[in-house]
Amino acid sequence: MEIARAEDQLTFENRPPLNVPEPDGAQPEIAESSHLGAAASFSSEPAPQLSAVVPTDLRIPWGWLDLLLFVLVAFAATIIVAIIVLLGFLAFGVKISQLRASVSKEGLFAVINQVVLFLVLIGYLAVLIRARFRAPFWSTIGWRRLEVEHVPRVLAYFGYVGGGFFLAAVVQIVSVAVGTKAKLPVERLFENRLTALLILLMSVLLAPLVEETIFRGFIYPVVARTFGRGVGIVATGTLFGLLHASQLWGGWTQIALLVFVGIVLTYARAVKGTVVASYLLHLSYNFFVSLAFVVASHGLKMIPPGS
Repeated sequence: MEIARAEDQLTFENRPPLNVPEPDGAQPEIAESSHLGAAASFSSEPAPQLSAVVPTDLRIPWGWLDLLLFVLVAFAATIIVAIIVLLGFLAFGVKISQLRASVSKEGLFAVINQVVLFLVLIGYLAVLIRARFRAPFWSTIGWRRLEVEHVPRVLAYFGYVGGGFFLAAVVQIVSVAVGTKAKLPVERLFENRLTALLILLMSVLLAPLVEETIFRGFIYPVVARTFGRGVGIVATGTLFGLLHASQLWGGWTQIALLVFVGIVLTYARAVKGTVVASYLLHLSYNFFVSLAFVVASHGLKMIPPGS
């Protein structure tokens, strides 16, 4: 992760996110608890009463109010970004009626809109953590070094990549076996060769990075710290799947499978205490699905150029 090393070599450090000095007179046996209290004091809500055995990955400086604010920002950004991108198309002479009638233009609009929205949301989280909490972004939000035991690190990484391939294969087999009679909304975006290529690239290069940072890095620790890891895993994974439901509307089995994928990704992050674990699974999952589509479409040759 080259982007992580830029954070003063703190990205994968497996330690509490905020380096707040212990108060005078703190006893060694409660030092970690004091550290948590100091870190949580930066949050917009009172520090939760957590014991000294709380895992490092759940010691975060933000809370439910910050999470609610993020939801509001995301909702507003979704509308504003769409309007800005639409105005950009209009400025280049593309009318709204043309967007609706052209598969290629509609797909290009969807891709640009999603990429800009991703960048806005990541930018907001970076400003929140760097400016408000005075902490390094990537390590604080969960991108810590993946700890491995008894096996070389390279083999451990390949193990997660292989796990993502296996998960994708299982989901694809079940999806094909069950099938669906409905035409899924996302299928329209794959009726144009250029749009399909852009979506596949985004799903591999950008989506895993952004979605893991938001769901498993920012959202999961708040839920798990309040209700426990079990609830945090199921709730975060379910939210991940349901927020993709609009792309698969009508394919209820496909939506359920995506919820399952979200739960598996969150479980990996919870067990290893780092977003790196879920990211590797997510990246390899998306890569396998994209590769399968490219192969099935004969290198996208079976998809028309579109208009």
